[in-house]
Amino acid sequence: MSMTSSRDMTRGVVFVHSTPAALCPHIEWALESILGLDVSLEWTDQPVAPGLVRTEFSWAGDAGTGARLASALRGWDHVRYEVTEEPSAGTDGSRWSHTPSLGIHHTWTSASGDAVVSEDRLRSALMASGGDPQEFRAEMAELLGTAWDQELEPFRYAGDGAPVRWLHRVG
Repeated sequence: MSMTSSRDMTRGVVFVHSTPAALCPHIEWALESILGLDVSLEWTDQPVAPGLVRTEFSWAGDAGTGARLASALRGWDHVRYEVTEEPSAGTDGSRWSHTPSLGIHHTWTSASGDAVVSEDRLRSALMASGGDPQEFRAEMAELLGTAWDQELEPFRYAGDGAPVRWLHRVG
């Protein structure tokens, strides 16, 4: 019996922007292990990276599912992906971005999807910059995930118009 109430539920999207086709079944198995249901995704060619494929799907589940999904995908160095989780009662929204060259980046998000940087992280960036405006800009770019956005942007546009499937975790 699940103790999860409807206010502990959230939803999000997993975007696998690019992966070698040989990893597709492994990615599906990893997602199945988190969602607790069979996952069969529709993979399409990734036009930005010939020879690689892409997919995306929407999910619904307990708050924190996004972090578990992002962690499940983290082990594959040749996979570009993003996982989003919408805010829910008492829980901030989040976005995890991963690229082979940069690794993983996490940011909290507002209800509109904008990156949110906490006061403590801002203070830390200001201290790390030593008051140097150029260094502060670099610290802010790191907090906002600018390098990840720049690397993933061409892959995001390549997915416009791609089919999206909904997967629901049964509690």
